[in-house]
Amino acid sequence: MTNPPAVRARNLGIRFFLRSNVNPTVHSALVRFIKHRPAKRDFWALREVSFEIPQGQAFGVIGANGSGKSTLLRTLARIYHPDEGDLEIRGKVSSLITLGAGFQLELSGMQNIYYNGMILGLTKEEIERKKKAIIDFADLGTFIDEPVRTYSSGMRARLGFSVAVHVDPQILVVDEVLVVGDAAFRQRCADKMKELFKQGTTVVMVQHNMDVIVEMCQRVMWLDKGRIQKIGEPLDVVNSYLTSRDLPPLQPPDDAAVTA
Repeated sequence: MTNPPAVRARNLGIRFFLRSNVNPTVHSALVRFIKHRPAKRDFWALREVSFEIPQGQAFGVIGANGSGKSTLLRTLARIYHPDEGDLEIRGKVSSLITLGAGFQLELSGMQNIYYNGMILGLTKEEIERKKKAIIDFADLGTFIDEPVRTYSSGMRARLGFSVAVHVDPQILVVDEVLVVGDAAFRQRCADKMKELFKQGTTVVMVQHNMDVIVEMCQRVMWLDKGRIQKIGEPLDVVNSYLTSRDLPPLQPPDDAAVTA
C-alpha cells in the first residue's frame, strides 16, 4: 500500500477583500459615505487549485509575480486558511517564507533560536542538542549574541534557514531562500536541502531561478493569476512557462534531478 500524500489540495481557494475606489453611481457613493462603508471587491488569489505532493518529494511552484505562489506557501504554512475547497497536510511543517518572519528583533540571534525552535514544536532540551548545528550553519560568529535588529537581510536569512532546516521538519516550505546570501551560503542551502530530500523530507519551494527548479525538484506546478496552468515534469513545465513569456527554453541538465 502506498503512503498517503504529504499534501493534498482539492479546489483550493483563497480570497481577499480589496477596497475599491470605483463609485458606479453618485447615490451609491453617498450611501457608503453616510454608512461609513468603504467599497469592497473580492480578489481570489487562488482558485480551483488541486494537486498532491507525495511524501519525500521536492515540489516546485513557479509563475510570474502576483500569480499566487506566496499565497499558496502561506496557506501550506497555515498562515492563511482556505476560503473554499479542502487542504490536507500530513506532517510537521517548517517554513521560511519571509526574511525575518517570526524573529523578535530586540532579542539576540541566540535567543531567537530558542524562541523560533519552540514555536516550531521543539522542547528546550531538543533545542539545546541542536543549538551548535544551527549556530555553525548560520555562521554568524559573535553576532549570534547581538540583537537581530542589527542584522543585515543576509544574516537574517542565514539564521532563519538554519533554524527551519534543523527542527527535523517533515514538510519544509521555502520561498526564494536560495537567492539570498553569498555564494557559499547558497551552496550550503542547496547541500542541506539535498540532504533533507535523502532523509525523506517533503519540500515545497517557490523559486524564480528556473535552473534551480529543474535541478532540485521532481515535479513542478505553474500558477498564473491564481490558477494552475500545468503540473508535471520540471523541464517540461518550466519550458512551457518560459515559452509563454517569450523567453528561451532551458536545455536538459547534465545531471538528473535529485530524488528522495
